[in-house]
Amino acid sequence: MSSELYRVEEVARILRIGRTKVFDLMRSGALASVKIGGSRRVPARSVAEYVSRLLGEAA
Repeated sequence: MSSELYRVEEVARILRIGRTKVFDLMRSGALASVKIGGSRRVPARSVAEYVSRLLGEAA
């Protein structure tokens, strides 16, 4: 079963970028996230939408 919410480290691994870049993307609004307690989580849908936007820009 796939996770609905990813930790920042998981998103970094999926996108093959650094944690700092993931935080930059969240801060800029390019990658949506939610706050749960003191932690940030990224919805799986947000990761898919971000990749789709990148593919659209490349076309």
